[in-house]
Amino acid sequence: MKAKNRYARYVEVLDTTLRDGEQTPGVAYTPAEKFEIARLFISHLHIDRLEIGSARVSDGEKAGLSSILRWAEHKGCLDRMEILGFVDGGKSAAWIHECGGQVLNLLTKGSENHCRIQLKKEPRQHFDDVCREIENAKKLGLYVNVYLEDWSNGMLHSFGYLYEFLKVLSSMEVERIMLPDTLGIFTPDQVSKYLDWVYSVVPDAFLDFHGHNDYGLVTANSLAAVKAGVGGVHVTVNGLGERTGNQSLAQFVVAVNDHTDRTTRVVEKELQHASIMIQTISGKRYAWNAPVVGSDVFTQTCGVHADGDKKGNLYANRLLPERFGRKRDYALGKLSGKASLDQNLQTLGMSELDPEVRAKVLQEIVRLGDKKKQVSPADLPFIIASVLRTPISGRVHVIDYHIETRMKALPKATVSIELDGRSFSETAAGDGGYDAFVKALRKLLKKQGITFPKLADYEVRIPPGGKTDALVETTISWEMPGDKKLTTTGVDSDQLAAAIVATEKMLNLVIQ
Repeated sequence: MKAKNRYARYVEVLDTTLRDGEQTPGVAYTPAEKFEIARLFISHLHIDRLEIGSARVSDGEKAGLSSILRWAEHKGCLDRMEILGFVDGGKSAAWIHECGGQVLNLLTKGSENHCRIQLKKEPRQHFDDVCREIENAKKLGLYVNVYLEDWSNGMLHSFGYLYEFLKVLSSMEVERIMLPDTLGIFTPDQVSKYLDWVYSVVPDAFLDFHGHNDYGLVTANSLAAVKAGVGGVHVTVNGLGERTGNQSLAQFVVAVNDHTDRTTRVVEKELQHASIMIQTISGKRYAWNAPVVGSDVFTQTCGVHADGDKKGNLYANRLLPERFGRKRDYALGKLSGKASLDQNLQTLGMSELDPEVRAKVLQEIVRLGDKKKQVSPADLPFIIASVLRTPISGRVHVIDYHIETRMKALPKATVSIELDGRSFSETAAGDGGYDAFVKALRKLLKKQGITFPKLADYEVRIPPGGKTDALVETTISWEMPGDKKLTTTGVDSDQLAAAIVATEKMLNLVIQ
């Protein structure tokens, strides 16, 4: 085993989104998706190592991994692509070699219970089998890392077994020993204590820690592993993985960078991009309040906080939104104060609003908040107009629409609008009722030299337990020039009508 420097400045990050992350219920990547994810993680995030898949899964997996490996070879990073393999008489090693891979992550048993009950083997027999796998892989020119599956239970219940296994591995050509807390049972104190024990047995080993989040302790455990000197830590984007998932990449990176004297090579400004990409491809949405990448983590709702930020950035910590290519927002609702309103009015260029009108606007925001109505900054001009009892001086008004949907036929929409006092109509077909409406509106506006923004997100909500005639809130995000986003909301008992209200709001904010 090669000697490695414990407590090296850089902690290696192995991302296993493409392997362990794919074990999330309902997640399966196509070869093309895997390829694009791998390119993003290496080229933009600067992840040190990727575990891109498992050996002997399928012909499709083989073709997909081969494509990634060819690209990696061209980019000079083939040794950073790793594939999980098994103790199977050399079949996994041969499979990886045929794919063009260089690194085998060999899955072995890190607890005596797994060895005896799952494999039905004596420990010495398993150790011998593992040694033969390593020797076979080396003959094929592969590098070998060894997973000790269920290592945490092994430490708790079979000390002697692990001691013998580690001694065997120390005599083999192994690059890294990977230590999984497979069932997420450890506490940070246990991670520190048992890693020290492993280092006392194999002091020259390069150790990786692989945590799971069953008790919600995975980031604390990974941090303990870093402080104990491990060479690498395994992560997934958005914490994908079985059960409660794996170590989240974003949370790990900021914890190491801010709370240890070590660091990572990961580019923090790319964390949000990666999170959104994996959400989109996997279909698994991340929690709104997830650290760093959650949709609302840089939104202040309390008026006291907005006031403190305005006066001296009193409610900010080291996790500033700009650090991750994001910005701070100030929510409007029943908890809003004058400072929250001021922050949003300033953003909209309306900071000189008459004090009396401002007070009435704030009162209306609180009233809507009491009804659980979400108020966005884009709603402010409409609230102000309502307070003043005057209409918005918008250029566009949807005056009529007719949308026809029927089985086995594309939906069709006829839309009539009033633009600067003149009436126009247009008809178009689309994949759905709203799509047909937008296409008709886009055609109509194009003739007037007006570009319709690209839709970025579309969300529909009704009150929990609501009936079919309940009010519907439709929130639409639009991509604007300069990488900006505009969000508008419409409310109606009809979902399509609510979306059309939100669309009309957007147009009157854009076309000024």
